[in-house]
Amino acid sequence: MKCRARVLVSGLVQGVFFRAFTKETAARLGLTGWAKNLPTGEVEIVFEGEKERILKAIEHCRKGPPGARVESIDTRWEEFRNEFEDFEIRY
Repeated sequence: MKCRARVLVSGLVQGVFFRAFTKETAARLGLTGWAKNLPTGEVEIVFEGEKERILKAIEHCRKGPPGARVESIDTRWEEFRNEFEDFEIRY
């Protein structure tokens, strides 16, 4: 089943290549969407694709890249929109 998740990651997640890590994870799992840093110090991510693969991506985000310290992840499930061709880092 295809779906969409909006994920908010808190902790030490900026300046540690978290967005690049997320992009690599999404590519490996065949997901589309985007990741961007927020002024609050959090990283916001949108994943689209198979729900099982999105759940795997979220689990990878719980660990993050070396140097990251994830304190919390908030996930909001949304309706699949099929609006992306790939996964990008937004600025």
